[in-house]
Formats: sequence, structure tokens, C-alpha cells
Amino acid sequence: MIRDCTPVDLDVVHALHVDAVLHSTAIWQDEPHPRAYFDDWLAERRADGYPVLVAEVDGAVAGYATYSAFRPHQGYRHTVEHSVYVVEAFRGRGVATVLMDALTSEARAEGRHVMMAGICSSNTASIALHERLGFTTVGVLPEVGRKFDRWLDLTLMRLPLS
Repeated sequence: MIRDCTPVDLDVVHALHVDAVLHSTAIWQDEPHPRAYFDDWLAERRADGYPVLVAEVDGAVAGYATYSAFRPHQGYRHTVEHSVYVVEAFRGRGVATVLMDALTSEARAEGRHVMMAGICSSNTASIALHERLGFTTVGVLPEVGRKFDRWLDLTLMRLPLS
């Protein structure tokens, strides 16, 4: 089941964030945000009109997806950038696909024109997922990030929504 995120779900959102920061190159951040950060994060997303969706499987939150502004300038107001994270126990079961289908439907309903993804180039599983969802690679930015004592390339992918 896909539904709107509630404050009760934020413990799982926070756990996914901590895992991504500490153990992957999905988030190019050295220290995770504290749990309390996500209360404001959810409130700000809602105030700005951006969805935060969760997937629930057998009563457990299996992952979440959201989008927000691609860039802060008004000329980009029709373009959004998304995030999708799935709890490890539910990976490989189609949860990300279902979340992304719901998220892109929301974006289309809101009149968004393009959804962007910024993915660490070494994350071939995420790139493959996005390709299956219809995203195309529009560029690779070499060595624009650094984490775990290595330079990281950023793959930019684009999905037309309208």
C-alpha cells in the first residue's frame, strides 16, 4: 500500500537516512541528521506542497519516496528532483518501482514537467531501476563529490512528465 508519510513513519525514514549516510554513496553527507530534523523536514515538505509517500508491506514501512525543487530559481519551478529509499529487507521486491510510479503520478497531476535523478555513478542498481522507469542519462559530472576517501561521479537522469 502506498500512502502519505505521517510523523509515526519518520523513525523508519530516519533509519534509512542514517544507513544511506553511513554505509553508501546514496547521500553525499558525512554525518546523518538527528531524528528530530525529520519532524521539520516533513512539515516543510508538506508546507511547500511536496509529497512524501511511504510503501507499507504487511503493516511495516518498507520505504519512502519524495521530491522537491530541482534548483531554487523560479525558472526551474516545473522541474523536481526525487529521492527513493527502501528498507534492506524489502529490496528487490518491487517496492521502489511502486513508490516511483505513485510519485511520478503525483508529479504529473501537479503539472510538473520533468523529474530529475542525481545518482552516484557507481550505483548501477539505481541507474538500472531508473532506466526501467523511463529515465534517460543526460550527463555525468566527474569527480564532483567526495566520500569514503574517494572521488565520486554524479549521473544525472531525466524523466519527462508531460
